[in-house]
Amino acid sequence: MTFENVTTVYKVSGMTCGHCESAVSEELSGLDGVTAVKAVAASGEVTVTSAALLDEEAVRSAVDEAGYELVGPA
Repeated sequence: MTFENVTTVYKVSGMTCGHCESAVSEELSGLDGVTAVKAVAASGEVTVTSAALLDEEAVRSAVDEAGYELVGPA
């Protein structure tokens, strides 16, 4: 059985600095199966690598918990 990583780019509104990037990354890193997160405030994009496709509501909830808004997949 092989596992392939899935990489998804999401648009997140409200990020303006490194602290914002860290807050979003920390929340998303806590989701099951997430192996890497890279948030870029300048573009409003968050790249998430996971073992399987993530549930968008779980991603939305994590971004909301960090204090930002998930716009949707980029």
